[in-house]
Amino acid sequence: MSLRTFEELNLSTPVLEAIRLMGFSEPTSIQEQTIPVMMNWRDIIAKAPTGTGKTGAFGIPIIEHLEMDEPGVQALILAPTRELALQITGDLQQMAATQVMIRITTLYGGQPIDLQLKDLRQKPQIVVATPGRLIDHLRRRTIRLDHVKTVVLDEADRMLDMGFIHDVRRILDRMPRVWQIAMFSATLSRAVMDISWIYQREVVELTVEAIEEDRPHITQYAVEASGQQRIDIIHRLVDEKKYKKVLVFCNTKQMVRTVTQQLQASGSRVDCIHGDLRQSQRERVIKAFRTGRLTILVATDVASRGLDIEEVDAVFNYEIPEENEHYIHRIGRTGRAQKKGVSYTFTNKLSRPQLDEIIRLTGSEIEDLVVEPTKG
Repeated sequence: MSLRTFEELNLSTPVLEAIRLMGFSEPTSIQEQTIPVMMNWRDIIAKAPTGTGKTGAFGIPIIEHLEMDEPGVQALILAPTRELALQITGDLQQMAATQVMIRITTLYGGQPIDLQLKDLRQKPQIVVATPGRLIDHLRRRTIRLDHVKTVVLDEADRMLDMGFIHDVRRILDRMPRVWQIAMFSATLSRAVMDISWIYQREVVELTVEAIEEDRPHITQYAVEASGQQRIDIIHRLVDEKKYKKVLVFCNTKQMVRTVTQQLQASGSRVDCIHGDLRQSQRERVIKAFRTGRLTILVATDVASRGLDIEEVDAVFNYEIPEENEHYIHRIGRTGRAQKKGVSYTFTNKLSRPQLDEIIRLTGSEIEDLVVEPTKG
């Protein structure tokens, strides 16, 4: 039975008031299915697309479960990147806005550890962390997880794909008496299922298909073009369509650098992120893109993990991704929050069969688009 309002989920008055202040009147499909399961302390693994309200799906039960007279951290949320961790924290703070006793701390690399130690001394009930920095705090014995009841792994497939599987296992091994583990993932990779089999009990599996109002509105195109033509087409389409925020994905750091240099030479406001950047450089570039000082951001799949930028107008796949599931992750950066988006995937005769396989496996509707070369 479909639930029309949050009141039907039997939530507390403070939480309902916070949801109202956030401007939400009814749960998304993932919230409708997940909240009752988590409220009953069940382990859950949810396969769900991005942009469907996952933070509310696990954040609301976490806040409802908090016991204000209990010491220590009661809920731990692991996220693959700093950007996603901060986004989750911001959303949780809004959900807890009507309850001043709730304290939430974010732990991530690239921030001075002294600031985090100061936050931890405030005895937060909820901690949002990247795995590497949490391991650092565990080694320093500056955080204890004895009282954690709920653990959430958000964007679990990305987190494990980025090489955090050993850190995640070390963290979970430190909490043998945890009551509930919830995993949210766009894809159910082998690594995700391995974690589930080892650590979850009587797990409830949910596959949440995006209903029409939740579904990203993305028009997908395939464009056959050579290297230099691809640069010209990106520059031309951005100019003609008046795109304000554009992501360009490449498969390697070297290609990211090359494409960035070529786009800069064509006059575009562009920069890039990849694995060799220092945290401070990465933050500077992302801030410039987020605030509109850059129009185009070129990135590898790994460097873009957890990147949460609102109102991305278009995504260009300069190269077809090496992993088919990355195609969904890439184009899912646009068309969020009921806004329309567009993706362009460059192909040639050699790579076209790979795109056809993506179409077959993902069910994507990709239309061929012919863009005439620039004359002269």
